[in-house]
Amino acid sequence: MLSYWEQQSFTRYDHIVAGAGIVGLSTAIELKDRYPTARVVVLERGLLPTGASSRNAGFACMGSVTELLDDLQMTDESEVYALYEWRKKGLERLRARLGDATIGYTERGSYELIGSDEEEAIDKIAYLNELLLPLTQKPAFRMADEKITEFGFSKVHTKHLIENTCEGELNTGMMMRALTDKAMAAGVEIKTGCEIIAFAEEAEGVAVEVRGPYRKDILTLKGKTLTLCTNAFTRQLLPKEEVRPGRGQVLITEQIKDLPFTGIYHFDKGYYYFREIDGRILLGGGRNMDFEGETTTLLELSDTIQDELERKLREVIIPGREYKIAQRWAGIMAFGNTKYPVVKAFSNKIFGAYRMGGMGVALGSEVASQIADMVRARN
Repeated sequence: MLSYWEQQSFTRYDHIVAGAGIVGLSTAIELKDRYPTARVVVLERGLLPTGASSRNAGFACMGSVTELLDDLQMTDESEVYALYEWRKKGLERLRARLGDATIGYTERGSYELIGSDEEEAIDKIAYLNELLLPLTQKPAFRMADEKITEFGFSKVHTKHLIENTCEGELNTGMMMRALTDKAMAAGVEIKTGCEIIAFAEEAEGVAVEVRGPYRKDILTLKGKTLTLCTNAFTRQLLPKEEVRPGRGQVLITEQIKDLPFTGIYHFDKGYYYFREIDGRILLGGGRNMDFEGETTTLLELSDTIQDELERKLREVIIPGREYKIAQRWAGIMAFGNTKYPVVKAFSNKIFGAYRMGGMGVALGSEVASQIADMVRARN
């Protein structure tokens, strides 16, 4: 039951945003930019963001050579170009909004380890550089085989190394803290532990039913608009939407003395990724070992994939080096039949921005701007 005061002051908003991840917080900030006096609230069912926004590896990436070539097998050049541009604009917007120092952003490129079964990708570098040149204004990819020995990677598994000159890295925790602070400073309310049970469009707006961890009763919030930024969890509210969850598993080592490399790295079409952070190695991926099993919203770990991550660490990345694992975790991403995110108006009052395809860091800020423009155009 509600008190008189709660009913008066805590149930009516102008804009309700579901999800306190990168897209949700960015959307709330964009809405406050367009409606400075509006009451904007973000509802997050967990105490922390539930998906991958605070659980990713901190890659500010737009696509490796093998990823882009894989995309070109499924779509045409114009769509690959457009998606690369979308990611580029998103990163630029994120950096402009928060500042590089605030999010620990460093632009020193990335590297892709190429195995023996991927060597044909080398012949496509010039083609990709030409395709992307109007966006990058410089060759996006170049060979860096001379650094394989310098970085200490296994030469049995790493036949070539490709440098991606346009990518960067950031500190995920700093980024999410900065987005949260930015939203709150703009006057956005953030309610955690607030699960949306259902919503319905009404004559004057949207009614959103929610519950928290301590009250048994269902609370109804009213808003002029509702924007769903729930990524992998979207089908729990919109069961007909084409969204597939994809779990990403991660481990991080204790500090390793005299690591010979810094920066970020990909291999196996981006299904594996690692980086140096604070003298440690953060390594994630392996979803391609068990697509069916990893199509889940359960934040659990798979022994099979964790064992494979350790094998990659031991045999490919730091062969012959000792290490200890400090932490393990998982995050939930969202995928679809294409790599394009969904930015959608269901009506003049209900909107959605989700399905980031594992590229939420790059895409999130641009997606938020687009969905806020859509809300503005219809209200």
